[in-house]
Amino acid sequence: MLTPVRWGKGRGYLTSFRGDVGIDTTAVPVFARPPRARRSTGEMIASTEITAGWHHSAGNGPPEYGYSATLTVAARTRPASGSFPQLALGLVLDTPHKRIGANAITTLKPLAALGLPTGFAVVDRAYTDQQPGHFAQPARQLGYQLALDYKVDQRGVQGSAHGALLIDGSLACPLMPDRLAQATTGLDDAAIRTPSDELAALITAREPYLLRLKQSTNAGGAIRFQCPAADTSPSLTCPRFDRLHQRGPLRPAAVDLTDARQRAAHLAAKPRVLPPQPDLKAGELPKICRQHTITLGKDDLGHLDKFRQDLPYLTPAWIRTYKPVRANTEGINGRLKGHDLDLGDPKTRLAHGRVAQTILVALLVTVADDHFLDQWRHTQQPPDEAAATSTDILEIPTEHVDRAPPTVRSRPPPAP
Repeated sequence: MLTPVRWGKGRGYLTSFRGDVGIDTTAVPVFARPPRARRSTGEMIASTEITAGWHHSAGNGPPEYGYSATLTVAARTRPASGSFPQLALGLVLDTPHKRIGANAITTLKPLAALGLPTGFAVVDRAYTDQQPGHFAQPARQLGYQLALDYKVDQRGVQGSAHGALLIDGSLACPLMPDRLAQATTGLDDAAIRTPSDELAALITAREPYLLRLKQSTNAGGAIRFQCPAADTSPSLTCPRFDRLHQRGPLRPAAVDLTDARQRAAHLAAKPRVLPPQPDLKAGELPKICRQHTITLGKDDLGHLDKFRQDLPYLTPAWIRTYKPVRANTEGINGRLKGHDLDLGDPKTRLAHGRVAQTILVALLVTVADDHFLDQWRHTQQPPDEAAATSTDILEIPTEHVDRAPPTVRSRPPPAP
């Protein structure tokens, strides 16, 4: 099914693709009847599709008996420049709710061989629940950054490492005010989808307390973060940091009060951390307070590493990335099932068995991708494929055209 992707890349149609992908599973119902009880005796009768199962969607619809197709989609965020066709880049068919994270990684691995860039991998909460070694860590090893969502009981303070709090997937100062740290705790999905002005203000107020990225992930999976009070341009001020690192008062500097940037850059305009009084001794403080930076190893968060993401949750940057990619992902699922070769119609796939179903689904997705490419070409009209003009057509001069009838008689038609 990668043939249309290779063809589109070779023709330059994916030049504007920045590597952002959406990953999701969609139901692929089968024609076979599900397991059922015999009316006369109550004995259970197995289905002829023994590897199929019940696919439960995130919505309120009834479950469907069949397989789950994991699809990776070439997605576009709103600030992206240029246009490219929306294609399915990868497919794995499996029993519903089995190997969710591993199947997603399987769809991502061939993309590197195609020379496609890596950007954000945007997924729903089914992938957030996967063990770090099944999805989050392999995805990062492939070069992807993660944009995640959480269930109601997963929002807010999720854990800690080296004294830094893990809050909605981001590491933060341990002295972040509790009102900010618990801003999303217990909020339902409706409040998250349409944040109120109060919640948006709390999310914005969190940002100065978040640890800064000092060094990207190395070959061993470790990543370095910096205390927000460190460096020459801190995002907040901290008396604990000043005491431990012997930072004296800064020299007075003139500030142009008419310049908004200068006003915002001055330390007096930044939040100030309030340590407890009396404060802990130096030897009792967490590592993030004793050092300018900390190194977060691959296993330092344990199973909580599945929650860590690369954009602060519910910030404008997260919204600009997460929502458009999820819309692209749901859109291509709808297009595949609204296509002439309906992926959701089991009558187009009557063969039994997961292998046969995988081949048939792959053929359907390949044909659909080819149609999507054709539609995009007609809509965008790439310059190298403009409609041929009359000068592009080879014409034979009229004097060279032989209009005489053939001299050799052809054979008569066969007898009836």
